[in-house]
Amino acid sequence: MKRVLSGGAIAVAAVAAHAQSSVVLYGIVDVGVSYQNNAQTGRAGGHLNGASQFAMTDAHATGMSGSRWGLRGSEDLGGGLTALFVLENGFMVNSGTLAQGGAEFGRQAYVGLSSTQWGTVSAGRQYDSVVDSVQTFSAPYFAGYMSSHVGDIDNLANTNRINNAIKYTSPSFNGVKATALYSFGGVAGSQGRNQIWSLGVRYDGGPISAGAGYLNARNPNVSFYGNTPNKGLATADNLGSPGSATAPQASPAIAGYASASTLEIMGLGAAYTFGSTTVNAVATQTRFDGLGSASGPNPFGYSGNAAFTSVEIGVRHVFGPALTLGTAFDYTRRNSVDGDGGAKYMQLNLVADYSLSKRTDVYGLLALQRATGRDSLGQPAVASISGFTASATQRQVGLRVGIRHKF
Repeated sequence: MKRVLSGGAIAVAAVAAHAQSSVVLYGIVDVGVSYQNNAQTGRAGGHLNGASQFAMTDAHATGMSGSRWGLRGSEDLGGGLTALFVLENGFMVNSGTLAQGGAEFGRQAYVGLSSTQWGTVSAGRQYDSVVDSVQTFSAPYFAGYMSSHVGDIDNLANTNRINNAIKYTSPSFNGVKATALYSFGGVAGSQGRNQIWSLGVRYDGGPISAGAGYLNARNPNVSFYGNTPNKGLATADNLGSPGSATAPQASPAIAGYASASTLEIMGLGAAYTFGSTTVNAVATQTRFDGLGSASGPNPFGYSGNAAFTSVEIGVRHVFGPALTLGTAFDYTRRNSVDGDGGAKYMQLNLVADYSLSKRTDVYGLLALQRATGRDSLGQPAVASISGFTASATQRQVGLRVGIRHKF
């Protein structure tokens, strides 16, 4: 009888332990067809060649949500303490290849401990505090990656994650939550080289939400823009490319600033919801300080700093249970670097999203961008909608129709 009772107790304990742990498989598949005019095909002498382009593209470039699959797990350790982990893979639906530069779990990969009283500490590849605190107030949150500020200069479309990071997230106190992140540079004899740190705070209370964040990355060409398997060399330009006679330029707004010793991103955002309408506003400044350092190539001989200031306002409205319409306008200005006069970028975004069910929706996105001044490649500034091939002229139109399924 004692053996029967003992066996029963063990079985009950095993069932209870299993009930206190969970692992969830989740994901998003997002694919569509995109169109752009004036897509660069290369250059002949000082002239950029361009043509219209139709393509099937994954959402990592231009869509609503990057395609992904992930595992999220937790274990109740008792006393209000929980162990947790996230492994999240990004992939390209149209080709089946890995996204995020070929990283197996390039979107997120971390493990940590969470306390109901003290907050959460996690370690691994994670989002920075600017993304955590400000991103949901920006257009990429509801109008897709192509609606981000030129070249996603402030990372509000979350183009870049942070490797080797320890992050603390506080509990919510009357709607206020704070985060802090530190990424180890890992360079022997130089504690500060390649390090990244960020701070953020956010308030969510009823119809009003607001957030602020700051990020500081040393040697950003390697630490911030070069933290995927296909990048990372200090001798390469991980921010973009000047192109060639047969290849388009990549990120011409910032590609020339790979020699910056420090990257700083500061962001403020807010939203107000009344009824079925939400109005959002965002202001950011992104600084490439210490141009001319040994952090990366400097073919144009830049010195000093390049500072991009962006302001954005947007509105979206939910029509019934299925249809959402939205628009956003952003303006970005860069200061003069070595007397080049600076550059300006203006972009209008439109989105229509229709839900076929709770998990499946179809959508249409439109972006119109105009550039003036001179960009980082020392040329008359060209338009460059995020995710699209840079334009051969100062104007660009980007259009996408897609379908998204969540599981």
